[in-house]
Amino acid sequence: MTVPLEVVGSQGEAQPEAVLEGGHAIEGRSLGQIAWMRLKRDKIALSGGVVVLLLIVMAIFAPLIVKWLGHPPNEFHYDQVNPDTQVPIGSHGGISRHFLFGVEPVNGRDLFSRIMYGSQISLLIAFLATLLSVGIGTMMGVVAGYFGGWIDTLISRVMDVFLAFPILLFALALAGVIPDKAFGLKGDSLRIAVIIFIIGFFNWPYIGRIIRGQTLSLREREFVDAARSLGARSPYILSRELLPNLVAPILVYSTLLIPTNILFEAALSYLGVGVRPPRATWGGMISDATNWYQTDPEFLVPSGLAIFITVLAFNLLGDGLRDALDPRSR
Repeated sequence: MTVPLEVVGSQGEAQPEAVLEGGHAIEGRSLGQIAWMRLKRDKIALSGGVVVLLLIVMAIFAPLIVKWLGHPPNEFHYDQVNPDTQVPIGSHGGISRHFLFGVEPVNGRDLFSRIMYGSQISLLIAFLATLLSVGIGTMMGVVAGYFGGWIDTLISRVMDVFLAFPILLFALALAGVIPDKAFGLKGDSLRIAVIIFIIGFFNWPYIGRIIRGQTLSLREREFVDAARSLGARSPYILSRELLPNLVAPILVYSTLLIPTNILFEAALSYLGVGVRPPRATWGGMISDATNWYQTDPEFLVPSGLAIFITVLAFNLLGDGLRDALDPRSR
């Protein structure tokens, strides 16, 4: 018995999309959805991302957290310090229910509160400096890679000059001669702005070289040739064709650049040319703790762990993003 040629309805007609068992159509996934699916499988990267989110929340709501769980960061608690030895009373640096991380020697300031407020300085400087360097580096890298020729040569030589520049020495020299008031800013606001400028402006060649290399590869792709054949001009190709395809390396390198900037700011504060006391900074706390490591070694632990955990979390997140956005890097 033969099957009739006229088959009615959806039972015999070819469907426009594939159908799974149970009648559910297979939906296409965007590159972002695929990357998120890969990232979810990387538990270590997700752990780093969770810690990063907690750090950001901690920095934003530091005053509220300190109000609930601590004391004002510059409030002295001499009753928590031994008047003879000048070290905190009790074990483990004076850790108690009221002082979660203990207190500082001599003056008894709450270490928990100072860690909370120190996160604001570190993350603010790191994020804004990264934003500045990524903005300049992306612009210069795309222009150099796309146009090539003498423009590429000029920008590449400028990158070489900046890469050879002793940024730490320059920061030490410049931060040491900052006036009390300039450009409408004064005090800590001025010093923070100068540090952001130094870190961001002199670090852009690192991401600029990466973006230039990616652009050299992308400009030879078919979609760029197609845009040119349709009459698209360079600004359109740069903004609509190249930049969207550079989001992945920009995002990955930004997450790896932030911990570097955190360490740089901590180094400046450690050397005494960062944000001035009594403003709490992680590097400044480590600098103060080096004078007490023999009699009060616990003083070094909170600030050192804060920097270590923050840098590690950003690095783990950056590695996970790199693998998720570019599986070939595995």
